[in-house]
Amino acid sequence: MAKNLLIVESPAKAKTIEKILGKDFEVVSSFGHIRDLAKGDNGIDIEKGFLPHYIISEDKTKVVKDLKAKAKKADEVWLASDEDREGESISWHLAEVLGLDPATTKRIVFHEITKPAIKKAIEHPRTIDMNLVDAQQARRVLDRIVGFELSPVLWRKVGMQRSLSAGRVQSVAVRLIVEREREINTFEPVSSFKIEGYFNGADITGKKISFKAESAKKIADEKAALAFLESCKDAAYSVSNIEVKPARRSPAAPFTTSTLQQEASRKLGYGVAKTMLIAQRLYENGYITYMRTDSVNLSATALADIRKEIQHSYGEKYHQVRTFKNKSAGAQEAHEAIRPTYMANHTINEPDMRRLYELIWKRTIASQMSEAEFEKTTAQIAISTNKEQLTATGEVLKFDGFLKVYLEGKDDEEESEDENSLPPLKVGQQLNLDKLVATEKFTRPAARYTEASLVKKLEELGIGRPSTYAPTISTIIKRNYVEKRDKDGTPRSYRMMKLTPDNAIRTKTETEVVGREKGKLFPTDLGFVVTDFLIEHFGQVMDYGFTARVEEEFDDIAAGKMVWNEMLGHFYTPFHKDVQHTLENAERAKGERELGVEESSGKKVVARMGRYGPMIQIGDTDSEEKPKFASLHKNQSIETITLEEALDLFKLPLELGEYEGQEVSVNTGRFGPYVKWGENFISIPRTTDPLTVDMEQAIEFINQKKEADAPVAHYQGKPVTKGKGRFGPYLKWEELFINVPKAYDFDNLTQKDIDELISKKIEKEAKRYIQNWEKEKIAIENGRWGPFIRFGKQMLKLGKNAAGEKFTEEELKTISLEEVKKLIEAQQPDAFAKKAKKAAVKKAAPKKVAPKKAAAKNTAAKASKK
Repeated sequence: MAKNLLIVESPAKAKTIEKILGKDFEVVSSFGHIRDLAKGDNGIDIEKGFLPHYIISEDKTKVVKDLKAKAKKADEVWLASDEDREGESISWHLAEVLGLDPATTKRIVFHEITKPAIKKAIEHPRTIDMNLVDAQQARRVLDRIVGFELSPVLWRKVGMQRSLSAGRVQSVAVRLIVEREREINTFEPVSSFKIEGYFNGADITGKKISFKAESAKKIADEKAALAFLESCKDAAYSVSNIEVKPARRSPAAPFTTSTLQQEASRKLGYGVAKTMLIAQRLYENGYITYMRTDSVNLSATALADIRKEIQHSYGEKYHQVRTFKNKSAGAQEAHEAIRPTYMANHTINEPDMRRLYELIWKRTIASQMSEAEFEKTTAQIAISTNKEQLTATGEVLKFDGFLKVYLEGKDDEEESEDENSLPPLKVGQQLNLDKLVATEKFTRPAARYTEASLVKKLEELGIGRPSTYAPTISTIIKRNYVEKRDKDGTPRSYRMMKLTPDNAIRTKTETEVVGREKGKLFPTDLGFVVTDFLIEHFGQVMDYGFTARVEEEFDDIAAGKMVWNEMLGHFYTPFHKDVQHTLENAERAKGERELGVEESSGKKVVARMGRYGPMIQIGDTDSEEKPKFASLHKNQSIETITLEEALDLFKLPLELGEYEGQEVSVNTGRFGPYVKWGENFISIPRTTDPLTVDMEQAIEFINQKKEADAPVAHYQGKPVTKGKGRFGPYLKWEELFINVPKAYDFDNLTQKDIDELISKKIEKEAKRYIQNWEKEKIAIENGRWGPFIRFGKQMLKLGKNAAGEKFTEEELKTISLEEVKKLIEAQQPDAFAKKAKKAAVKKAAPKKVAPKKAAAKNTAAKASKK
């Protein structure tokens, strides 16, 4: 048995460190936090100075038991969780649970998992820093208080969904996205005309090249642009001035958590969560330094390593020592920027981590490389007929410097201008005009946030810290306040006029696609409503400045300048009063927007939030006649839907006629538009407007489905069909759906492939159920993490047996249905309660029939699969 027990929070990290320390140390993992606040109002005793009550997580009982046993046998226990506040908190919880003295237990920290760093940490241990623990505890307690008190307000005042929640950082992040969306929705583009002259000349080899020159001023309208071109007829163009000056470009600082997330998004297309997951693995395997940091510092050892690598790979002239300054005043989550542990390793032999590692390596090496040097030429070109000037600029790279390795990406979506190469020019030189073009341009609204640009904005405002960005974004998407999606662009016409050397002006209208978005963050209607409600009633919590000040106070607690529960007391008293006042006095939030009046009935048409989401309502609930309701489509919003679009929702479902003896209609549902043929539901492309689908198109969709559903093989004498669904390609046999992995050629499956896939699925299904009561929709199933109860679509824990221990496999095979129901009721008391049904008289809804046309086509409606 090793004399020393060293506890880290990750199994991968444990393996790497144990190899370094050798036989004198046993390195084990706590698998993250072992304790958390108790659920409900038992978690914090506000009356006793916000005293937290921690409990060991149910899934960590075995881990804790094993750690206690090992700690008893060891001569000395060392705590080596991560070096940030979260890591300090994990060490403190371990000390508390294992009965260690925080004042004497050895605590080591390191920002890279290398032999020198680990050995140095062992030689210079410290004790647990209670200031860091208090800062993390203050954050955890404050966030629990805000969530615990605000969420019930939302349940009562916004919706019945128990999934609604509010959070100190998450709600402010949603506010940023909501405000940006409204800015875009209300933006009115303004057009102007840009003047560009295209000239030709010869380079130093005599080769003919063309170059562009632009007017510095924008022309307000088409009439003025046309007048400008008219004034340029018969003009001579000459170089009136040339300015040549050197230019330099410097590299970006090495990565912090925030800049890594931003650049991985721009260059690799990674979401914030994916970036952090890969970075965590790179760190735990010893490839990079600690990945949660807001510092841009590099250690003296790292700088020496980088210099050696630059001199070896690129030469001395490419090296330039450079020190960067932290923009964040509270940069103390870690002591160094994110960098490779060994700069000689340009890449790693780990396919799923390689791209991010190489990005980190390039950014780090470039930060200590020479500036890139350019020669920038600016030429002024005079127009003889109107005394106006055009400006041509060109740039020549004289020394690539850091650009040999790396160039930082950009977030803005402005048109990228290709570098303009200029021929040799001299003052007074006459130029040959190829064409003079006036093009209509439009102003653009601010871009919607990507995950990366939202992180950048939060960091600029001082909201959140490196460890909070990824979970914040994951939470607001999971809670359905925000969705990450693409958006199709819309066509827009613009005018273009061209003056040619023969003095002819040609005018034409072109079309461009605008508003196309990829992987952007859009607020949902629920996000709009909750944000408006919170701003109205909890302005302080939603204030950007206040949220940033709270982060600064956490920093003060970490520095020992503020007492953690006193800080909470200053916040809680006014906040709790606002909660009580809102619960008693605030009206229910509807997110209502009046669209107009239905012409046929004269009734008011309103877009609003309903119990099950955004909807349109025609008529009043207090009128004698019952109002009509229709749900909004997935791509529609209460904020922007028009009266016409709202009324279209009531045209569905629309009957198109009969095909092969079965009724055909179009409709829209939860998963998009669809055609219904008899009892068959046939999905149609999401981009299809159901109101444009006619009978001819519907039949085409039906026949495509019939062809797709035709058997591709037989198994045990029964047909096998194949298709592509939400989760990828699949086979269907009997009632079984079998996913087809990428290892198989889906388009060319052989009978052998099909037999193999189905037999494996049958075998897997046979092992799935321990017991199954199909009529009751209750089963005990084998899951990835052990057996569980399947109740309808829900997955519930099995809990403990009568002896207070986990059920054995034999017990689960013989347990009765009544006993399982009791286990379900322990978690959901009303699970089997009979619900009283209200007697209601329903009128048969009139069928909407497509108007017949003289042509063969019938008009159809919007459609989407339920």
